[in-house]
Amino acid sequence: MVKITSYGVRPIERPYFDELNKYDFEMTYVEDLLTHDNAEASKGADAVLVRGNCVADRQNLEKFASWGIKYVFTRSVGFNHMDLQAAADLGIEMARVPGYSPYAVAELAFTLGMTLFRHVNLGISQTRQADFTISPAMFSKEIHTATVGIVGIGRIGYTEAKLYKALGAKVVAYDPYPSDAAKELAELMDLPDLLKQSDIVSIHVPYFPGKNENLVDATFVSQMKKGAVLINTARGELSNIPAILKGLDDGQIDGYGADVVQDEVNILGKKFDSVDAVPNQEVQDLLRANPKVLITPHVGSYTEPALQDMISISYDNFHDILTTGSTKNAIHAK
Repeated sequence: MVKITSYGVRPIERPYFDELNKYDFEMTYVEDLLTHDNAEASKGADAVLVRGNCVADRQNLEKFASWGIKYVFTRSVGFNHMDLQAAADLGIEMARVPGYSPYAVAELAFTLGMTLFRHVNLGISQTRQADFTISPAMFSKEIHTATVGIVGIGRIGYTEAKLYKALGAKVVAYDPYPSDAAKELAELMDLPDLLKQSDIVSIHVPYFPGKNENLVDATFVSQMKKGAVLINTARGELSNIPAILKGLDDGQIDGYGADVVQDEVNILGKKFDSVDAVPNQEVQDLLRANPKVLITPHVGSYTEPALQDMISISYDNFHDILTTGSTKNAIHAK
């Protein structure tokens, strides 16, 4: 029986792993993300399954290789946490999940956008302090009179666009390689034009290390429509936080919602005694900017359909490579 150690498996997820295990893999579940301190849990396994923000670097891969582990797969779409070159050097195969329910992240991005657009976060923050006054800052447009800009209208961006379209919003999009369906749903335009007219801007582009860090920089913010809302459910590295906070302070933008932050490896899954204890100054600054800033702990994909997709495809990846020597979802160093 093939033995697989899976890291980052929350207790609520275990029944799904068991139920979907149609290949009868012998599973060992580790609740914590893979770090340099818990790699030993994989000793005796044939394969390892990780998730985003696990440390699948050369140091851990060398340990796995020394124990005879030949397969280290991720159940995430992104794989910047995987050292592909080290895997190639060590003869370890890697694979990913190319996609899961697009509604998971799309619905959260939509929820963050609408919450800030209608100033719900501001209202809740006030009433929690027994303040029931209505300030000018709560005055709002209605979404059917607004324009929503989708930056990256792939599967997730397209799904979010459909949600806004259903409420009567005008949807515009920027994407160098739009699908035919995207062209029919949204008005395609260049990024500056999108930023100039959008009341809500939602980011859905992949993160390419060394290429698009700080995509949302001071220039990006300055080009946005005054009073607009910015949403990032893609990657924390895409956002230049000082530029965004300055835009909020200057009144250039009205709100920032994100399901992602910088330095997630040292933050996600941990409970800190206070904001001051969070080990990243920019994340501290974001948290202190509430209610104009709304942060969730990377829960966009934390839905039942998305989880089922991730697990099922991961199991298929292992089965395919074990029975045929390859999987269509393999990832390799360039």
